Amino acid sequence: MSAVKAAPLDPLALAARFESAGARAAFRSEPFGESGGFPLLALTKRTAGPRPRIYLSSGIHGDEPAPPLALLSLMESGEFDGRAVWFICPMLNPQGLARGTRENAAGTDLNRDYRHLASPEVQAHVRWLSRQPNFDLAVCVHEDWESSGFYLYELNPDGRPSLAGPMIAAVSPVCPIDQSPIIEGREASGGIIRPHLDPLEREKWPESIYLQVHHTRLSYTIETPSALPLETRVAALRAALQAAIAFMTARPGA
Repeated sequence: MSAVKAAPLDPLALAARFESAGARAAFRSEPFGESGGFPLLALTKRTAGPRPRIYLSSGIHGDEPAPPLALLSLMESGEFDGRAVWFICPMLNPQGLARGTRENAAGTDLNRDYRHLASPEVQAHVRWLSRQPNFDLAVCVHEDWESSGFYLYELNPDGRPSLAGPMIAAVSPVCPIDQSPIIEGREASGGIIRPHLDPLEREKWPESIYLQVHHTRLSYTIETPSALPLETRVAALRAALQAAIAFMTARPGA
């Protein structure tokens, strides 16, 4: 897909707000690299005791401003509390966010680079991931310029209890759900895509497939429609994430 312009964000101002809110919530801020002078930022909180390990990422496509703003809103409102051990990478493509383009400044779609690891941003991210424990849940937060409603991908090869239904139910009062039987060329039902795929058959890996292969057995990519107002998109992503977090942290033994 060619570059699409969106209203740019200020990665330095966003990073400062994430770090400030993270410090208030006892997070550790860790720049794990840089991209065009902007930090690649991870925020972690290793809550003591048995807690689910939850990984969240956003900002890999710079023309999708709602995802990092949704994570920032949840961070500032205290959602990322002691219920879980947290691993949050909110701005994986800060140059794209600053430019309002899907790709980074070199024209690379970072969300297709997790098999060959050609870009410095993805290389740095993978090095950081290699130092982390496996995750009980990973959610990659996105929006879609071509969709008419919210939808999600579920990668759940072991058939674990699904978070898809609770997320769809939480989003539906806030944002339309994409009811198309085919979304992004894949069969869908009620806004849920459950692809059956062999990662080795794909030439280009998105972040979600890399995470499935190396770091988690339960992951979601959530997508809100870019045609809706920004505040609606942020609210939809917030609702989906809050539902996923509540589900994971309420499970017996979690």
